[in-house]
Order: sequence, then C-alpha cells, then structure tokens
Amino acid sequence: MTITDPQGTAPVRDTVIELERVTKVYRTGTISVAALRGVSLSIEQGEYVAIIGPSGSGKSTLMHILGCLDVPSSGGYHLAGEDVSHMSEAALAEVRNRRIGFVFQQFNLLASMTAWQNVELPMVYAGVIRSERRERAMEALGRVGLAGRVNHRPGELSGGQQQRVAVARALVTEPDLILADEPTGNLDSKSAADVLRLMGELHEAGRTLVLITHDVEVASAAGRVVGIRDGLLTENDTRYLESVR
Repeated sequence: MTITDPQGTAPVRDTVIELERVTKVYRTGTISVAALRGVSLSIEQGEYVAIIGPSGSGKSTLMHILGCLDVPSSGGYHLAGEDVSHMSEAALAEVRNRRIGFVFQQFNLLASMTAWQNVELPMVYAGVIRSERRERAMEALGRVGLAGRVNHRPGELSGGQQQRVAVARALVTEPDLILADEPTGNLDSKSAADVLRLMGELHEAGRTLVLITHDVEVASAAGRVVGIRDGLLTENDTRYLESVR
C-alpha cells in the first residue's frame, strides 16, 4: 500500500522491515559469541535490497531473524508493522506462513510432488480450500514462466526451473516480504542470470525483496546494497561493492 503525506504532496511507502539495535548472542557454557552487534535497518515496501558479507559476518544469523526463524537477544524487529521480536515458535511459524515467502539455495522441493503440488503447500498450511489452492498454484507457476511444466516433478526439471518453482511457491501466498538466501548458489551462470532477471521483474511489479548473498555480482542486481561484517552493517551501496571486489 502507498499512502500520501499529510500535505498531500509526496507518496510515503510502508515500512516492511524495521530492525532497531538488534543483537544476537550465542552462549555455550561460559563462552559467548556476538553474531549481531546492534543492527538497525529499515526497508520500505517495494525495495530490492541485497545483504552481502563473507562467511562468519553474521549474514546467516541476520537472515534467520529477518525470516522469523529466530528471535533477537535484544532489540526490536517489526515486520509489516507487527512486533515479532519475542514471539513464541508457534506464533513465528504463523507469521512466516502469512507474511514471508522464502527462496533457498537448495530449492527445498519435495521430490515426490509435482511442481503445482509443491507450490500449493504453503496454502495447505494456511487452510486454503483445495480448489482455490490449485488455481492459485497454476497462476503462480504461469507468472514465473512454467505454465507448461506444472505436472513435472523436481527431478524432471533443470536447476533453474526448480528455483522458479521455489519462487512461485514464495509468491503464492502474496507475502509482505520475499526473502532469498543465496538463490543462485546451486545454479550455472545462465540459470543464475535467469533467476536474477526474474527477481528484477518481481521488484518492478512492486514486490519487496531481500537477497542474502556473498557474491558481488549477485548483490549488484539489487537496487540497494547493505554490507555486513563482524555483526555490523555497512551501508555504502556501490562503494561497499567496490571494497569487497
């Protein structure tokens, strides 16, 4: 949704992600490791943001918090206006299904199911009736260019096609956020380019995308780049990209 400021002059976009001084500390016995050290980040509706960092930088921990797969040790996280900072696991699971579409490096498709059956799974958990589930799954697969592959199982699809199924699954619940974790990591260069092109099309259609990556070329496809090192964000956009080349 887009609203207008009080003077009625400029459009103001909703904030989808609002992190405020988020920390995450892992403890093993007497040893504490700070994976995130006071991270603040705001992402508005319709933005395409890449979060880039090397192994051990804290980007996986940040991805888990953004995806409501974990909660902060301290600080606040509002997702589409909802405070998810200290929710129970059951409440987080409901938020994940309702508000977030995930795209993973490993695709996470069920081998025994067809493309459309994989895409309908989030709607099964959401309690959508069967006839509507199939219709929406078919529509989502058509949007990612797989209308002719709806009855194929993952083993009958290329890596790029499997990732497109995963993108369709992420889209089918009309989530507030699409969170892509290394979505091109298992793809050849042509398939990776196709998936990034699809991500760009989703952004142009108004979707809010956050892409987690260690790859400079992948990050450069986004409209905004946020770097992470040693649990801290460095938001220098193109200058950050140059620093890690």
